[in-house]
Amino acid sequence: MYRFCVCILTFAMGYDNILLNSNHGGKDIMKRITVRIERIEIFNFKNVKYGELDFENNRKPYKASILGLYGQNGSGKTALIDALSLLKLTLSGQKVPVNFADYINVDSGYATLKYYFKVVNSENNGEYSACYEFSIRKETDESAQNTEYANINELYKAVVFDEVLSYSYKDKETKTKYLPVVDTRTEDVFIPKSKYSVLVGNNKKTKTNLLSDKKLTSSTSRSFVFSRELLNALRKNCKEDYHLNLFESLIWFGNFELFIINTSNSGLITMNALPLAFKYENKEKASIGSLMINLNSSSLIPQETLDVVKNVVENMNVVLTQLVPGLTISVKDLGTEMFPNGTIGSKIQLMSHKNSKEIPLQYESEGIKKIISILQLLIVVYNKTSITVAVDELDSGVFEYLLGELLRIISEKGKGQLIFTSHNLRPLETLDRGFVAFTTTNTNNRYIRMTNIKANNNLRDFYYRDIVLGEQNEPVYDPTNNYEIALAFREAGEFSGS
Repeated sequence: MYRFCVCILTFAMGYDNILLNSNHGGKDIMKRITVRIERIEIFNFKNVKYGELDFENNRKPYKASILGLYGQNGSGKTALIDALSLLKLTLSGQKVPVNFADYINVDSGYATLKYYFKVVNSENNGEYSACYEFSIRKETDESAQNTEYANINELYKAVVFDEVLSYSYKDKETKTKYLPVVDTRTEDVFIPKSKYSVLVGNNKKTKTNLLSDKKLTSSTSRSFVFSRELLNALRKNCKEDYHLNLFESLIWFGNFELFIINTSNSGLITMNALPLAFKYENKEKASIGSLMINLNSSSLIPQETLDVVKNVVENMNVVLTQLVPGLTISVKDLGTEMFPNGTIGSKIQLMSHKNSKEIPLQYESEGIKKIISILQLLIVVYNKTSITVAVDELDSGVFEYLLGELLRIISEKGKGQLIFTSHNLRPLETLDRGFVAFTTTNTNNRYIRMTNIKANNNLRDFYYRDIVLGEQNEPVYDPTNNYEIALAFREAGEFSGS
């Protein structure tokens, strides 16, 4: 059992090949452009009727951008990670699965999301902001209606619509405003007309093709703004590199620099499958992707990726042995075996080494497996300004003291962007309070920062105090009654005959 998904950038195929082979984009963008998420606004998504989070709110001049989100169960933490997952899908031109349509708040017919970015060009020290917003709704999938054995989810689809991509400028009063580059809220291809002419020209055939492409992306649950079809038209006709670079940089970011680790990873680890996410670079090539490794037995992977896995594991060991003293892992090469399609693959098994003993990694704790599954991405976040990693329930299975120290090190010495949710409150004592936000019980104002915190306050103690006393403008905890809980347990026991 294995699932393999890896992109070797120097030999990328399909959509990625378009990114790499263009004279306008590809590796040049990776070297000179940095994209970072500055802010997000969420409307009617899951249990968030409205929520806004600023990711660049730290008071100290740290290079890293950290956002830890805390709150009680069911208060909108995972909604943030799902919203970032949706961003990755749209920016990378992928189909949005129908389950995202099921995330639309029950009181609304659609959900809207807005993402604000800071884009920095190291070549000329240029910096500007961009905004991408879109909505999603659930529609009947006409193509599946006559399919006899389709399940209920296959009868519907998620539709991405009302997309707007804007960039910022300052008016005469130096206020930041956003000017649309592409606004799809029209029966035409997009507006404003002045930008349409600059981006794709005025050729009638191009317009006809793009109108068809716009309908196609809608029917296939994809973004039109970041579709392969529009990108090809831009590269062929765009008269201003500035505008084209905006598209190129965001597409590159979505494909190769934004990583989402959700709770399904923890579930796979419980079933002894290790989802190994990584971005590894050397002088010759870069490797980006994820590899699902079966820990119960050997895994069969494409032969040409064996060296990539070995390099990633060797790179992780440098840090792993410091996080878990004396522990390293290795890739045991068990020879070759043929795939069903006739190609040759390599059989591997991950091994754990500690105290001069070698055992299969499957016998290590779930906490160690969790650390290993995301460690390569944490290494990249520490070292690379351009990387954004979002992790749901980062604390799952990780010793709280180690978690706190790990986050302190990344926040103070790292360079990239790390967004995480957690139930463990230890990081509240090690992170600068500008790196922490909280959920509230108000669905119309789901996310807040704590106010009136003094320099000598312990944020963890302050949070506990607010849970009890409710001193913030919004309540952060929906109170529970211990007597009522105990009574409910007793009644449930009587009902079940216990």
